[in-house]
Parts: sequence; structure tokens; C-alpha cells
Amino acid sequence: MAEVEASEQSGGVEPRPPRPWREPWRWLFTPWMLAVLYPMVAVTTAFWGTVAIALATWSQRVAFYCGTIWAWWLVRVSFVRIRVTGRERMVPGQSYVILMNHQGDYDILALYGFLGREFRWVMKEELRRVPFLGWACAAIGHIFVDRRSSARAIASLEEAKPRLTGGVSVVFFPEGTRSPDGRLLPFKKGGFVMARQLALPILPVTISGSMRVLPKGCHVPRPGRIRVLIHPPLDPASWPSDEELIATVRETIASGLDDSERQGRVGRD
Repeated sequence: MAEVEASEQSGGVEPRPPRPWREPWRWLFTPWMLAVLYPMVAVTTAFWGTVAIALATWSQRVAFYCGTIWAWWLVRVSFVRIRVTGRERMVPGQSYVILMNHQGDYDILALYGFLGREFRWVMKEELRRVPFLGWACAAIGHIFVDRRSSARAIASLEEAKPRLTGGVSVVFFPEGTRSPDGRLLPFKKGGFVMARQLALPILPVTISGSMRVLPKGCHVPRPGRIRVLIHPPLDPASWPSDEELIATVRETIASGLDDSERQGRVGRD
């Protein structure tokens, strides 16, 4: 059903993934990736994951910032530049339900390393078992949901509610998975329901350029620039129905994408 809706929204044209193997930048970057970046990912993930697990026994808030250092460093050694605009729209001490589009793995590094606010991810249960990374996320208090069971997923979100106070926000990818070509996929309701239940403002965030750095299905990042645009927060109570609220947030996030991303032409020949 989701695939049909995505096709209808894009004019009936099936999305084609980009072809990263044809990009010269990726070939030039491969030796650096194999000799430096991949070993750095392994070493820093093990080191900062272990530190985060240890610190979380004392303070989850302090442990969270181990991930910030980890993400900042990996972005730098990847020769990726992150530009965040709209930070002034986040009120200090206010918790938000942050809803953002999902283009690739560098979305996580960009937000974790450069947003400048503490938050908890909503992530799939399978990631909990990833050595060091998943273990640290569990210790810090990120939210794991079992996508195979709606009841268990709802229970996980209910258990997480007490953590979202004092400026600690929660981050959802409402598309549920990475876009194959830059265009927004249909949005799921989980984040919107939580925002209404907790009476928290929704903070729409657009990430642009992440797919060009590392698209879905590619294992070779390339140098590039990622833009994170923070939109004005929205009060869910101002929309009488979830459908109207979802449409508004989706349009807001889409407005921050460039033309090639909106049209699904990222990385095509």
C-alpha cells in the first residue's frame, strides 16, 4: 500500500535509486574509506559506545553527548560539511516531537553531531543488538520499537514518555524508512499521536543532501554538504484532525528540499 501511495504521489513513475558506482568522487574516496574511515568507524564506535555505557549508569544525559562527539568526528573524517539553520526556533528547556525526513545514514550523524539539543531516537528493535552502537543507545535511553507488533511498539513509546521532559525531545522518521530517490514517502502516525498525547509541539526538520553523500544501498560515502533546516514548531492542538496535521507537516518538510530531491532525480544520470 505504501509503495502504491508513493507511486501515486510522484505521478505514477516508479522511483529509481541513484547509481553511486558511476560517480568519480566515490571511486577517488574509496582508498581513504578503506584505509582510514572504516577503521575509524570501528574504533570510535567501540570507544565512545563503551564510555557511553559506563557514563549512563551515572547520568544518561551526560552519556548522550558521547554520541555527539562520535557523530561530529565521523562527519569530519568523511569530509562532509553540515549546515544547520533555524536553531533559534528551539526554545531552551522545551521538549519537542522532532519529525524529519530520512535520506540516508548520515541523517543520524548530522542530527546527533550538530543539532545541539538532547533527544531520544525512535529506532527499530533490531538495532539494539548491534555491538557497542546498539548497546550504547539502549543504555542512553533511546527508544526501540518492534515494528512487527503494534502493541509492543505502542508499549515502548508509552514507557519512554517520562524521559521526555526538561528539554529532552524525541525524534521520529515519519516515513519509516529511507527514501530511495529523495522524494518523501507517506508519513506514519506514531509521532503525531505521541505529540498529541504529551501535548508537545511538533518540530519539523528537513534534511537535504544526505542522499548525495550516502544513498540507500551504498556503502561508499563521498564528500559533500548536508543542510539541516529547522522549521517553526507547530502546536498539534491547532489542527482538528490527524490527516490535516500530517499533511501540513509533510508540506513543511518538503518545502526545505531542493528541486531534484522533490522530483526524485537525486543521483540519476
